[in-house]
Amino acid sequence: MAASRLANVLEKAIGHDTGAAARQDASSHSDRVGNRETMKVLCWMGKNDVQIRNVQRPRILEPTDVIIKVTGSSVCGSDLHLLHGAMLQMQEGDILGHEFIGIADEIGPEVKKIKPGKRYVASFQSACGECYYCKRKPSTACEKTTSDQTRKILCGNQASGFTENSHLTGRSRGGQAEYVRISLGDVKLLEIPDSVPDEKALYLNDVLPTAYNAARDTGVFPDGQTAVFSCGAVGHMAATFSLKAGASLVILLDAEPRFSFVKSRWSAQHARKLKLKLVDFKLLSFGITTRAAAISELKELCGGRGPDCAIECAASEYSKGWLHRLQLVIGLESDTGETIYVLVESVRCFGRCGITAVYVGYANQVNLDALMEKGMHLIGNGQTSVHKYWRDLLDMIEKGDLGPLQMVSHRVTLEDLDSVYHAF
Repeated sequence: MAASRLANVLEKAIGHDTGAAARQDASSHSDRVGNRETMKVLCWMGKNDVQIRNVQRPRILEPTDVIIKVTGSSVCGSDLHLLHGAMLQMQEGDILGHEFIGIADEIGPEVKKIKPGKRYVASFQSACGECYYCKRKPSTACEKTTSDQTRKILCGNQASGFTENSHLTGRSRGGQAEYVRISLGDVKLLEIPDSVPDEKALYLNDVLPTAYNAARDTGVFPDGQTAVFSCGAVGHMAATFSLKAGASLVILLDAEPRFSFVKSRWSAQHARKLKLKLVDFKLLSFGITTRAAAISELKELCGGRGPDCAIECAASEYSKGWLHRLQLVIGLESDTGETIYVLVESVRCFGRCGITAVYVGYANQVNLDALMEKGMHLIGNGQTSVHKYWRDLLDMIEKGDLGPLQMVSHRVTLEDLDSVYHAF
């Protein structure tokens, strides 16, 4: 949390980029005027503290805005990083939720493609549709949808704005609310046909494109062996897309209760190709990493050489070994790279390791010797470019070739959403 406060001070001191294509201060409730109706929202109030609050409903701020009446939202692993204060530049009162779907309620005067009363899913990442990257489809690198300079300093370049994933990645309000304002609505919204229910279309926002990109970008090939770290929603679907790509074996590594959940949901036609290997971190003694156990298990399952590729969907917030716990506490690293070490040391020579999990800074003790000597390809999958994939994925859902509901674990009302965060 100290790092987050420092990042907020730094951003205030250096100022914002003034070239953003949309307003970047819309997360503040202070821009609401008049006697507009209120709505229920889920707010981040501090580390491990989220609360249902009443705030004024959003209004059109710019001519390209759309107001969406939210009909569904979801909580994924990256939301829990926000809950735990692991992301930089969180501020009290921020409205959470980057995955949501709903009905177009109000339309700005310059919006051309969006129709009132129609259903739309909103991409978690913003895009202007006109810059160098947007025109070439990797819209997650959009140059005009965030004004935050701290992100530019940390990563060496500007990235697109993301819906409520801290002020580091933009200043838009989240969708765990009754209504949400969408900037650049013509670009950020995808219309959903009547044949696809909200609950299936919702995941076109993030999880499905992220998992699809992870398998595709890492290079899951026919007859190959793939290890997926984490049985969360993205890991679950990355395993699904790996099998669809023709992998002969998919190994999932995680701990309970996610392990049993995925095992109970896996389709029968894929069961023979799937090996669920449990490496339960909770059973290891304090200070002992999972490194040796995971590496030996993976090599044994893959003929002694290790899998052809591995996909990291677990993220790095939770350290296992005492050395990384200490470094995180005293600020010598912002992330633990323990999972990445396992990937590099367990995958076969000249194999591929894809990182799709969320990291926010630096990790120590990376085995660069193993990376070079083994001829490894260490791939940053990037925040997925939703606009590149969501139409193809929607087509798969319409045809019945993709069933996203296999990863849904709980269904709750907005009023009870805070309990979901506290449960995990």
